[in-house]
Amino acid sequence: MLYCENCRRLYKEDQVCPECRKAKGRAPKEDDACFVFSGGQIWTDMLCEVFSQNDIPFIRQGRLGAGMAMLTGLSNETYEVYTPYARYEEAAEITEAFLNAPEAEEEYPESEAEMEEEEEEE
Repeated sequence: MLYCENCRRLYKEDQVCPECRKAKGRAPKEDDACFVFSGGQIWTDMLCEVFSQNDIPFIRQGRLGAGMAMLTGLSNETYEVYTPYARYEEAAEITEAFLNAPEAEEEYPESEAEMEEEEEEE
């Protein structure tokens, strides 16, 4: 693996940085902040909470910056999450599991009539 100091992305040695498209990387150091995920506030909040529960250090950084986010609205802000290279594999596995978690199997009534029928059965 190589580490792009500019973009903080990891990539395979026979490739280029997926962000800046440059091949000028170096071997990652244990404390290098490595990109794990990019998303909106709700998704990054949830992922960072899971990292906290697993004692994985992270940095969450907004792309727009505070001023622009306040101007355009926080819902338009995109956040990037980084973890130290020493914990990158674990963080990547958690992120993959988090993003691919099965949805709840509980069925919810689709109409008011179905809700009334369920209440009458109880």
